[in-house]
Amino acid sequence: MSRQTNGAIREVQVNGEWREFTEGSSLTDLLSSLGLPEKGLAIAVNGDVVPKADWPETLVHPTSRIEIVTAVQGG
Repeated sequence: MSRQTNGAIREVQVNGEWREFTEGSSLTDLLSSLGLPEKGLAIAVNGDVVPKADWPETLVHPTSRIEIVTAVQGG
């Protein structure tokens, strides 16, 4: 489920699409590179929800499947 490119740039599946990231990036770094805010999101890695407090320490790996979900209010 992963592809690797040359150098320190890697690819990972985010919401089913291939996205580039720099080796050693955290989930917080990935959000920033995707232009996403940290508020109102939930992130699951390989099916497990990662608490927001752990995003800065959770490293992205090319073999990971990452799902980013946006909270939506409704009734």
